Amino acid sequence: MQHRTIFVIAMLILLVPFIYAAPSGPIIYSIRNETITPSSAALVNTSGGSITTMVLNATTQNLRWKAYVGNVSGTLTLDDANSNTIFDWTMANVVGEVYATRAATSISWASINCSTVENITNEELAINHTSNPDDNISATFAEQNHASFYVGNVLIPSDDCFSLHTYQNDSAQTTDFEEILLHDSTNMVYATILENDELGYDPNQTFDFQMIVPERGIPGWSSSTAYYFYVELI
Repeated sequence: MQHRTIFVIAMLILLVPFIYAAPSGPIIYSIRNETITPSSAALVNTSGGSITTMVLNATTQNLRWKAYVGNVSGTLTLDDANSNTIFDWTMANVVGEVYATRAATSISWASINCSTVENITNEELAINHTSNPDDNISATFAEQNHASFYVGNVLIPSDDCFSLHTYQNDSAQTTDFEEILLHDSTNMVYATILENDELGYDPNQTFDFQMIVPERGIPGWSSSTAYYFYVELI
């Protein structure tokens, strides 16, 4: 009788389909949202009857982009379909990725791959990033310099996708905080590889992730574009 029971269990295991751990939606705790205050006017006072030649250099907040930074905590778990847990592991050092997308519908993680030039062009058209070639998505994600990583069970090879590195210590860098453009054949997905308390863009703070995403570039646009976030821990 004992041998028959073991045989039946083995057959049931063989019949269960393979399920890979896809990225899942996190619980988000928003701490603060901030932006710079525009500089006050620069004074010029010249005498009447004169012609003044000036070279002006200005820094203006870019309303066609926005950034998300922060830290990630999480748990690896063994759950059933009803979220009942048989065992879990709290992670002291997070490893994985954070993903953001405009898509309100589910992402096809099994179809994920690098964004093509056509995918990027279509995204630029969709959110009106066509007026200024200096800061559109193509110009911003101009590198192909990133580590290899998995999205679920899909391998993204190193240096295959368009990417960028957000700043550290208020300066450009090419080592940490990589962000990569992905696509699931329908939707653009922005991915950043997790760090562990690395010094961020602010020289006084450490983060696990930093990423930038485009906002609509319509002149006079005063609303905001929602992004949906996923986290994958490995």
